[in-house]
Amino acid sequence: MAKPRQRTIVSRLADAGEDAIQRLGGAPGADRLLGAMNMMRDRLDEMQKRMRALPAVEKRLDAVEKRLDKLEGKGSATRSRSTSRTRTTSASSTSRAKKTS
Repeated sequence: MAKPRQRTIVSRLADAGEDAIQRLGGAPGADRLLGAMNMMRDRLDEMQKRMRALPAVEKRLDAVEKRLDKLEGKGSATRSRSTSRTRTTSASSTSRAKKTS
């Protein structure tokens, strides 16, 4: 007599996930929810890319500040800066507007 195949936990989870997705697709307003979730994912990805670029920008800023100190005649005076500075988007957009004006 053949034994019935035992379902592994992975196959059970996969089946449960598929059932949940099918039920969610039939719910009212599900398309709006999924659209919002996808948009949030895209925004989070973009934010992560920008955050990864910040250390390089800060390094370039330090180099420019050192060159400016030399040009102003301050010599090799070092400035203490914290590495975990918080910056707001409104402040950075304001400084960009000043540079372009």
